[in-house]
Amino acid sequence: MTSAVVPVVSHVGWRGDAAQRAAFASELVEVFHEVGFIALVDHGVPQEVIDDYFDMVEAFFALPEEKKALIDKRLSPHFRGWERVGAELTDNRVDYREQVDVSTENPAYPPDALPEYLRLDGPNHWLPEDVLPGFQATVTDFLARLKAVADELMAALAVGLGLPADAFVKAFGERPMSLAKLISYPRTPEGEAGVNSHHDAGFLTLVVQHGVSGLEALSAEGEWIPVPPMPGAFAVNIGEMLQSMTGNYLIATTHRVIATEPRFSSAYFHGPDLRASLAPLELDARFTEAVAASPRHRDAGFMAKREELLAGDSGTISDSAGVFGEQLWNYYRRSYPDVVETHYPSAT
Repeated sequence: MTSAVVPVVSHVGWRGDAAQRAAFASELVEVFHEVGFIALVDHGVPQEVIDDYFDMVEAFFALPEEKKALIDKRLSPHFRGWERVGAELTDNRVDYREQVDVSTENPAYPPDALPEYLRLDGPNHWLPEDVLPGFQATVTDFLARLKAVADELMAALAVGLGLPADAFVKAFGERPMSLAKLISYPRTPEGEAGVNSHHDAGFLTLVVQHGVSGLEALSAEGEWIPVPPMPGAFAVNIGEMLQSMTGNYLIATTHRVIATEPRFSSAYFHGPDLRASLAPLELDARFTEAVAASPRHRDAGFMAKREELLAGDSGTISDSAGVFGEQLWNYYRRSYPDVVETHYPSAT
C-alpha cells in the first residue's frame, strides 16, 4: 500500500463498452500490483440484500451455544461449521473470533481418497431449519452473489494481465471450491488479534464489513493501514494462489483484524478445483521484468506450513504448493490441528 488510503474502485467500468472494460481491467491490475487492497463499489449487490444477510448472521451468533454446537466444526472432516472463540490458529497464534465456515458443496470423494486434500470437498454443516429458519437459504444466496462479482473480477484481471477473459475460468477446472466465513469478533484482548497477521490462501477475497472498523493491511512501507468499512463497498484483496499463478506480479497482502469493539463481518474466498495447478501463467515480459525489478514482489513468500511452524518458523517464509488443494490443506493443517487429529490422524 503506497498511501494511507485504500483505493476506491467502481465496478461499473467492467459493465461498460470495450474501452471502459479495458480501462477497468488495467486499473484493477495496477492497483492490485501496487497496493493489494481495494474498496469495490457499484458491485451490483443491493444494500437490502447485504442488510438481510447480516440480520441472519447476527441471529445465528445470538443462538445459545448448545444450538450452535449442533454444527460444531470438529464434527466435520471437511472443516465446515461453527467454532468457538479461540478455536482457530493463525501463524500459530490464537484468533479471538467466533465463526461459521461454509464452502462450495461439491460431491465428496471417498473417505480414503488420496491425496488427503481431495477429502476437503463435501457437504456443508447446516443447522436444522427449525432452529434458525431461512439461514441456509440466505447464506447460500448471498455467497452466490459474491461468487458472481468475483467471477467478473477474475475476468477483468485476466484481461489486465494480457490474457483471454476466460483464462481463469479454464484454470479453475470442473469442480471449483470457494470458502466463506461468517464472523463475530468480540473486543480483542490487549496484545492479541481478532485474526492474526496472515495472507489469504485463495485467489480473491471479498470482505463485507458490517459498519465497525478493525481490518488492517500492511503497507509496502511496513505500516498497518486501516481498511475502514464503507457503505455499499466490499473490501477486496488477493491471495496466495493468484500470487503463485502471476509469478509474484500480484502478491497477497498481509492483513489482520484488531477489534476495539464487537463487530460482525463476512469473508468470501474465491477458489478453483482442488486439483487446479498453481504453476505461473505465461505473461508478457513486462510483468516478469516488473517482478525482477521490485524486491517486495520478487522476494514475497507464502504462509508457513504446519511443520515449519512446529520447527519455530512463522510468517511468510514458505514456497507455493503445486495445486490449490495442497495450499488449502496447508491452511487447514496449521489452523485446525484438533480437527486434523480427529479426522486425519495420519497427517498429524
